[in-house]
Amino acid sequence: MQLLDKYIARQFFSTYVFAGLCFTFLFILINFIENVDEFIDTGPGAGELIAYYLTLVPETVLLVSPLGTLLASLYITGRLSGSSELHAMKAAGVAMHQLLKPFIVVALFISLFNIANAGWLSPKAAEYKNRFEKVFLNKKHEKISGSRNLHILESRNRILSIGALDQKKATGFDVSLETFEGALIASRIDAERITYDSAINRWIFYKPETRLFTENGVLYSENPGSDTLKLSLTATSLRDLGILPDEMNLLQHFRYIEEKRKAGFSNLGKVIVKFHGKLALPLASLIIVLIGVPLSARKKHSGLALEFGISLLIGFIFLGVQRTFNIIGYRGLMEPELAAWLPNLVFLVMGTAMYKTASK
Repeated sequence: MQLLDKYIARQFFSTYVFAGLCFTFLFILINFIENVDEFIDTGPGAGELIAYYLTLVPETVLLVSPLGTLLASLYITGRLSGSSELHAMKAAGVAMHQLLKPFIVVALFISLFNIANAGWLSPKAAEYKNRFEKVFLNKKHEKISGSRNLHILESRNRILSIGALDQKKATGFDVSLETFEGALIASRIDAERITYDSAINRWIFYKPETRLFTENGVLYSENPGSDTLKLSLTATSLRDLGILPDEMNLLQHFRYIEEKRKAGFSNLGKVIVKFHGKLALPLASLIIVLIGVPLSARKKHSGLALEFGISLLIGFIFLGVQRTFNIIGYRGLMEPELAAWLPNLVFLVMGTAMYKTASK
């Protein structure tokens, strides 16, 4: 059985790679045709253009992986059925779960690779991609925050305002920190700038001016030097304020969500959906095999055109459903975690039902 598993796994993986390359090339070609007029007008150099399309590869591979996996599973199983190899396997006592084994192993490998792709490769490539699209395609990407006039809910009762931010140095200028007791302001600290001192794990406020608001009036103090203060905000999270969710690696994304939750932020639907999408979309390749293999196992003959058509239909239905639920999650009409994972759960139920039917 090991020899048969290796044979199927090798055929499945090679077909997936070929299908993935074709789909990736097709998607990039469509993108180029759509934007060629803009490129003529804005005039990016050949090197910049090549670099841009290279940065599109990780994201495109991630997107087309479910399509490639489905096409490969349909084609290989259909070919085994059409050449009577599948009937010989069944006659030898090979059950559906045994037939699925090499497909599942390869799909698991593909999913793990795509988790690394979605979590680290694609975010790194997105940095150049977003800059290029802003300059040459006039696309505006919605940032979590800008670099000027920031107002951060630093904790549940404190608001940190920053006039200007140097993200690389994690330094804020024209800073004020307001502390509230209920609806009333209890204190306010104004400083020329703030930086983070990792040695003492505290923020340094330079030339701070402190006001304490009491029932008897305002108590005012001024420090021409500097003072330190511990904030829930970290230097890393301050640097990440100007990063798009698509540019965050998996760890940055998780840390950002947790810090904002602790600080009391509530409008995190889009960021949470995108984080879980970096896990849900890669795992779709594993789930989609449960549909492809049983769907094609009963056919006597199989053609590449038919397999291609079926894979496109199911694949685009999946991507359409995923996109729809993502938007629902963005708008807060559904829990963001559920919105990200529900398409996978729906197709998992479908795949399980098809597997049980094919096993009878």
